[in-house]
Amino acid sequence: MSQQSPLDPQISVEELASRMAEPSLQLIDVREPEELAIAHLEGFVNLPLSQFSDWAENIHSRFDADAETLVLCHHGMRSAQMCSWLHQQGFTRVRNISGGIESYAVTIDPTIPRY
Repeated sequence: MSQQSPLDPQISVEELASRMAEPSLQLIDVREPEELAIAHLEGFVNLPLSQFSDWAENIHSRFDADAETLVLCHHGMRSAQMCSWLHQQGFTRVRNISGGIESYAVTIDPTIPRY
C-alpha cells in the first residue's frame, strides 16, 4: 500500500523549505518534547501524540480547519497518523511532510542534528 492517498497527500522537504515562511501555513510537529530538544524547525507548533488527550478537544480553537496544514514528525509515520485524524476532524487541506525532520536534515539543512 502506498503511503500517499487522496486523504493524506505528501509534501516534500524541498517544497516545505521553499514555503515555510508563508504566513497562511499552519505547521504542526507531533514529536515528543525530548525530540524537539534535539532538533526542531522554527514556526511549528508542538502537539505530541503522546499528549493527545491534552490538546485534541481544542484543535478547532487553535487551528483553522480550512487553512493548509503541514504535519511533521521524525520520519513521517506519526505525522501520517495525525493527518488522518485531522481529516476526520474536518480539516480539508492537510499534508504530511515526507521523510520528516530526518529527511529535512539530510536534504535541506545539515546543521540540524540527526537522531
